[in-house]
Amino acid sequence: MDTPRIGISACLLGEKVRYNGQHQHDRFLTETLGKYVDYVPVCPEVECGLPIPRPAMRLVGDPDSPRLMTSATGVDLTDKMMKWVPGRLKELENEDLDGFIFKARSPSSGMERVKVYNGRGGMAGRAPGMFAKAFMEDFPLLPVEDDGRLHDPNLRENFIERIFTLTRYREAIRTGSPARGLVAFHSQNKLLIMSHSPSLTTEMGRIVAGAGKSGKAAYSQYEELLLRAIKLNATIPKHVNVLEHIMGYFKKILTSEEKRELLEIISSFRQTHVPLIVPVTILSHYARKYEVSYLIDQYYLHPHPLELKLRNHA
Repeated sequence: MDTPRIGISACLLGEKVRYNGQHQHDRFLTETLGKYVDYVPVCPEVECGLPIPRPAMRLVGDPDSPRLMTSATGVDLTDKMMKWVPGRLKELENEDLDGFIFKARSPSSGMERVKVYNGRGGMAGRAPGMFAKAFMEDFPLLPVEDDGRLHDPNLRENFIERIFTLTRYREAIRTGSPARGLVAFHSQNKLLIMSHSPSLTTEMGRIVAGAGKSGKAAYSQYEELLLRAIKLNATIPKHVNVLEHIMGYFKKILTSEEKRELLEIISSFRQTHVPLIVPVTILSHYARKYEVSYLIDQYYLHPHPLELKLRNHA
């Protein structure tokens, strides 16, 4: 599979680009996830021409359209930042990014809930950072997260699943026949998408069925629905629905004891007594043991590198 390309705030990679000349190195992002993705670093402050070190900055004014100002002296740097932003976004469009990881609480790169001050020392509200807001408006469906939210195991798993799924999709329609690639992708990822949105999975199936007649429009329409679907959280009830659906493939194969054990494991997962990796592992075992090729090819059973241990939390 192609390697996902992820935009990232440069300080998270250990680059000393922060206002105080330091970094915010995140070792999970570099030493764990970094083994499986390629990063495209971005530092809005440095790239727009500000020095290292530099005065601390904050957002000031109306939370819907705040200004970027130095904290101590009130120098307005909004125009300098926004003059740089369009060109950098155009460059990033050519990078074929599969996602972006922002620096939480940064006035330029915070994904959400960055403090906005009222100019008198008080709070006026919260907003995205100036560059992050422009990026998310330019790439409205692209998977994005910040380093703070990625400490939540559910958000971390969902984000990483999204970037690997998007990478697989783009590779599928780029390699060989796009129509055959789309059919193969949907077939192999159907259960994974279903774990996020059963209704959108059905809608996407209709696009696949008519892709031969719709031409290129079908691929962009499918990608939009794919990104909308996998952005939705894969909840425990949705997972249980998929697990029971998979179990149906074994109804004439498993022994009564194997069925009973599997039902007990799924029930334990439903009650959050065991993590998702437990029922998934036993279903993967049965798929190989009984050579159920459709299930062996399902990315729901292995959506991202096992070494990331993303399904190990209850």
